[in-house]
Amino acid sequence: MLYGDFGGPVTTLPTSVDRDILDHRIVFALKTIRETLGCTIHEAIDVFAVRYEELRRDRPDDFAVGPEEYGRGFYS
Repeated sequence: MLYGDFGGPVTTLPTSVDRDILDHRIVFALKTIRETLGCTIHEAIDVFAVRYEELRRDRPDDFAVGPEEYGRGFYS
C-alpha cells in the first residue's frame, strides 16, 4: 500500500495496518496510519476507508466480521 497525498514522500504502510483492519481493530489501524503518514485523523480515516475497500474486495474471507457488522459502535 503506497500513500503520498499528505505533502510527504510516497510511504508504504506497515502490514500491521492490514491485520488490524481485517481483525476489526479500527483504532489501532488509524493510529498506525497517522504515525506512518504524519496525517490528520480525517486523512487517516480516508486512507483507512480506501484500504478497507481494497481488502474487502481482495480478501473478503480474511475479515473477522462481515461488512454489516464492521464499524458498528465506531463513531468518527
